[in-house]
Amino acid sequence: MRFLHAADLHLDSPFRGLTAEKALQRRRESRAVLDAMAALAKDRAVDAVLLSGDLFDGGAVYRETLEHLSRTLGAMACPVFIAPGNHDPYHSRSPYRQVDWPDNVHLFADPHITYFELPEHNCVIYGAAFIDQRRIDHVLQGFTAPAEDRLQIMCLHADLGEGPYGPVSPEEIALSGLDYLALGHVHQCSGLQKAGSTFYAYPGCPEGRGFDELGEKGVLLIEAERGRVEAEFIPLCRRRYTIVTADVTGRDPRTAAEEVLQEIPQEDLVRLVFTGETGEQGVDLEAVRTAFLLRFFHFEVRDETRVGEALWSRAGEDSLRGLFLADLHSRYEKAADQAEREKIAMAARFGLAAMDGRDM
Repeated sequence: MRFLHAADLHLDSPFRGLTAEKALQRRRESRAVLDAMAALAKDRAVDAVLLSGDLFDGGAVYRETLEHLSRTLGAMACPVFIAPGNHDPYHSRSPYRQVDWPDNVHLFADPHITYFELPEHNCVIYGAAFIDQRRIDHVLQGFTAPAEDRLQIMCLHADLGEGPYGPVSPEEIALSGLDYLALGHVHQCSGLQKAGSTFYAYPGCPEGRGFDELGEKGVLLIEAERGRVEAEFIPLCRRRYTIVTADVTGRDPRTAAEEVLQEIPQEDLVRLVFTGETGEQGVDLEAVRTAFLLRFFHFEVRDETRVGEALWSRAGEDSLRGLFLADLHSRYEKAADQAEREKIAMAARFGLAAMDGRDM
């Protein structure tokens, strides 16, 4: 049996940190992932699609999003199974209750494990739903699929480990008797894992939404039979979030930035982090931001540099600057650890900027 496994679309995310115009564009691009999934399902002739929760980012969903989702899932021309997660739990006010779903879409609406049979594939699809934003019980505890010659698959939003988001353990997975456990909740693709004789995986989110969701995002194409599962990660994201660092020790910041940014695609969202040692004036972040702002869909810059040791060379001057630096240098030398030294050096930089009337 061949099927797509996807999760954590978080449709209608606010995309905070972007302009209103670009946030709107990102929401539209997130919906477009659905079209890419439908095209992939058709191209690879899948027998089913498993969506392991958090299709929506919350309860406030645009009507056009619901209609687009319903229409696209209906066009997949194969059974689609949805196990609601902690961001989109199934209850009386759930977005899942606000639209008529096509006949091929099957929702797991019960917090307990239920199942659908696919006799044409000699397969059983199990699943369970979040009905609230938290779930502390171990839904897999005590579950064991029947020992029979049918493919046993489960679609589930769950957290591997303890916590309030549907905890499951490797031991529970190993005892489940499943051939494949299609998980959702973790936004990074886990690759194919195995506990006992049960294979499982998180596909990650198909479209990144922030700088905590870096790199390629997509879905898993699963081929499964009794005792054998293979997984192929297929990237689908329109844009990637990327963080790069540039060491400016003894270098011009613009030159250092250009070197690390030159290979990054223009459609990406980029955060540049400056590291290394600088003079007391630090890095002109606004000048760098202005220089590269239009090169990428989104560009931001962070300063994690430290003031070089030459900063303290004027600590002996008979001036307000010298007295200020002498006091801080004494504290710097007595600091308990590197973190405290970096904090004192930063205080020196801000103090000198204030004396000179410079904007930090």
